[in-house]
Amino acid sequence: MTITDAPPAARPARRRRIVLTVLLWLSLIPAAVWLLGRTFGWEAGHWVMFLAFTPYVAVWTLIPLAASLIARRWAAAAVAALIAFGFAVAVVPRALPDSDKGPESGVELRVMTANLLFSGADPEAVVKLVREQRVDVLAVQEFTERGQNALQVAGLEEILPHRQFAPEWGASGSGLYSRYPFAEQAAKRNTGGFQQAHAAVQVPGAGTIYVESVHPLAPSERDRIPGWSTDLREQVPAEGGLPKILMGDFNATLDHRQLRDLIGTGYRDAADAVGKGLVGSWGPYDGDPIPPVTIDHVLVDERIGVKDVKVYPVAESDHRAVIAWVTVPTA
Repeated sequence: MTITDAPPAARPARRRRIVLTVLLWLSLIPAAVWLLGRTFGWEAGHWVMFLAFTPYVAVWTLIPLAASLIARRWAAAAVAALIAFGFAVAVVPRALPDSDKGPESGVELRVMTANLLFSGADPEAVVKLVREQRVDVLAVQEFTERGQNALQVAGLEEILPHRQFAPEWGASGSGLYSRYPFAEQAAKRNTGGFQQAHAAVQVPGAGTIYVESVHPLAPSERDRIPGWSTDLREQVPAEGGLPKILMGDFNATLDHRQLRDLIGTGYRDAADAVGKGLVGSWGPYDGDPIPPVTIDHVLVDERIGVKDVKVYPVAESDHRAVIAWVTVPTA
């Protein structure tokens, strides 16, 4: 035996230490790749769907960090800390209110968006929520003629008499309801094939604002990714013209570069602004094992302030309703 050879009894312990070190380093690779993809905006194939779960991966990064510290693998711990810090920078601000939420003075407007799940959502529940929360403008997606009739019977048009409808069978229909009259109104079909109702809403004491019910194509299959990407890229930018509010099922979270680019044109995400950007709006429902993700948003022009956001379940829908209290500048 040479002087450098370990005693036979020590060899298993040494092998266990090596195996542990290798496993710790291997555990860092998925999170590191995920962080790089998210940071540099790589969005292709099924990776687009996985990105929606970035906040959960951010929490998971604490596990290899803790394991490395406990095992005293300082190099691995340092790298794990850097990865965890990178995720924290991307995710944690959504749980913290912004110092700048936009103008505080002006006319308060309550807006709500709800995906109706092929208009299978309980119309009475939708109308009750609108009435109790005193909603002024409602955007709906997956809006069919059957759903339109059901909401009318439930009394929605008595509360919000002004409307722009583009109902269609399936998931592609869209609609807007408003307490206040429209100066202009129309609907457009996006590249993914979904209708997006929009209108210029005349808010008393605050002039006119542009509101659109947004619904890009869902990136649920590989061949739908180009349409999803184009739909987000072609949303109305904030700068210029009337103050704007885009709200709906964006089929994207703040971890998707396309949505961040849209916000970068001059919007703020209302939930993110008030520290509620991690509140899930879709899933799990009906026993699905999918954890909640935040794909329903209210984006407001930076000329509009944000006071609060609340998320409410809607019976018989796989999405929750998002209600934002915003402040529109006076005329």
